[in-house]
Amino acid sequence: MPTPALFTPLSIRSTTFRNRLWVPALCQYSVEKRDGVPTDWHLVHLGAFAMGGAGLVMTEATAVSPIGRISPQDTGIWNDEQVEAWKRITDFLRGQGTVAGIQLAHAGRKASTHRGWDAESGSVSAENGGWATVAPSAVAFEGYAQPRALGTDEIADVVEQFAEAAVRSVRAGFELVEIHAAHGYLLHQFLSPLSNLRTDEYGGSLENRARLVLDVVRAVRAAVGDEMPVFVRFSATDYAEGGWNREDTATVSAWARDAGADFFDISTGGNIAGVTIPLSPGYQVPFADFVASTAGVPVNAVGLITESAQAEQIVASGQAQAVMLGREMMRDPHFALRAAHELGVDVDYWPAAYERARWR
Repeated sequence: MPTPALFTPLSIRSTTFRNRLWVPALCQYSVEKRDGVPTDWHLVHLGAFAMGGAGLVMTEATAVSPIGRISPQDTGIWNDEQVEAWKRITDFLRGQGTVAGIQLAHAGRKASTHRGWDAESGSVSAENGGWATVAPSAVAFEGYAQPRALGTDEIADVVEQFAEAAVRSVRAGFELVEIHAAHGYLLHQFLSPLSNLRTDEYGGSLENRARLVLDVVRAVRAAVGDEMPVFVRFSATDYAEGGWNREDTATVSAWARDAGADFFDISTGGNIAGVTIPLSPGYQVPFADFVASTAGVPVNAVGLITESAQAEQIVASGQAQAVMLGREMMRDPHFALRAAHELGVDVDYWPAAYERARWR
């Protein structure tokens, strides 16, 4: 029998992924010292996915600067202490045969927030360890504190922060970097005309609104060299009239490819509160398919992908080159091994200690 598409290896630049079942960035909000240093929690959380057979394991949104964290409990990669802590984790991931990826992020106006399970919601006050946030324009996300608009010199600093974080990512042992330009965080805020009201070279036209993202892609590509894959995560729509949309996403994806990006991780939403999102199994797959077919770029798909047959159909049909499963991987970190079992694939990366669960 032919090998299912999910279990066909994929190569991007010098990196080969053993399968197309990947783990997306799953924020944990679990750095209790608030210093951005990943802990044993992150080692076990990410390591379980690698033991479970995933082809790529991505870190949570990892901040390129202290004020870029979504919450005070987020991880970061802006200093050497963080590099050393991440290296322990990447060593383990690679030892299990998976590709270790890092999502580089700046939360912009959605930074300095309480965790979902905290008693309070919204922005964290300075008295409780929070900070003033920044954005393309002084427009708050609903329920959060008003941000300060970045000056043009500060925008250049953001580009440099992404580049420096990429250099540290290489030193930390990561084999792939992803630039987070989705879910209403800083780069998405610049892309959308609903959050970017600037009248300078970073606002107005699509070319101007995309300028920061493309500058970041070029800077990260230069920082990591020619061999490492560079991904970009986009939200393909704001689900709001007059907002960022799938056509914009396809256009900027092509520009980002020309700037040095290799692969596009297509999600949706996150920039505007109170919108209606039509949730259903695989609801974001058509957006990935549209971006791939319109821009001629490789993509992965996300969004309520929960079954091995469903994931196989997405990849086998050519709608996406890979799939990322978030909630399902958290429910079952060994989903990739389970999918191999369900699809009748004899993979060679079952952990020896788990062999007795392989077929019966």
